[in-house]
Amino acid sequence: MQTILIAEDEPAISQVLKVYLAKAGFQVIQAFNGTEAVKQFHQVSPALVLLDVMMPGKDGWAVLKEIRASGSCPVIMLTALNDVNYRLDGLNSGADDYISKPFIADEVVARVRAVLRRSEEAPVRTNDQVHQYGSLTIDFTAHRVTLAQKEIALTPRDLSLLLFLASSPNRTFTRDQLLDEVWGHDYDGSDRAVDLSVKRIRKALAKWPSSEGEIKTLRGLGYQFVVDE
Repeated sequence: MQTILIAEDEPAISQVLKVYLAKAGFQVIQAFNGTEAVKQFHQVSPALVLLDVMMPGKDGWAVLKEIRASGSCPVIMLTALNDVNYRLDGLNSGADDYISKPFIADEVVARVRAVLRRSEEAPVRTNDQVHQYGSLTIDFTAHRVTLAQKEIALTPRDLSLLLFLASSPNRTFTRDQLLDEVWGHDYDGSDRAVDLSVKRIRKALAKWPSSEGEIKTLRGLGYQFVVDE
């Protein structure tokens, strides 16, 4: 049974989410402030975190930063702030999805399942288990990326995107294609999510020499994982 951590300071909202998630077959742990959320995260190691932005103690951004510093656990942000800038801030900070309040509990459960499914089933189009691109090594079976023999920490979504691009080297994919393949057909957010994910991957691979390969932007077309084959 997978464990979901709900970090939400409003008890009524937290309880509704707990009831629906438990009915869907998840084990649920609750935290009602940011400090407690970080403590529970390290103690429980949940499969996914539902994280409210506005919380006492530590806000959602601070909690997300600590989660990302310690691993790639999927995170869905919850907030009443329905401003596109907050949505982009969340995605740019490494959130896997973003749900605005008020929301329908059944939709939250569906989004949780979708994010978990994508994190567990990274799209791969290759029969080779391990590919070496200079100092960059991608293990498609283990879903593991190392650079100069040091493992690179990526969020599940960013890892899925990198694996997908790397599984078809030097092929151009449009943003819409990447959204369908990596985010899924049920994704209804902005295609900026692709740009932000690529930005984070590039940052994680900043020490990968451009002479060995790169994720290239083709203006008006999309992205390529460019390497010498």
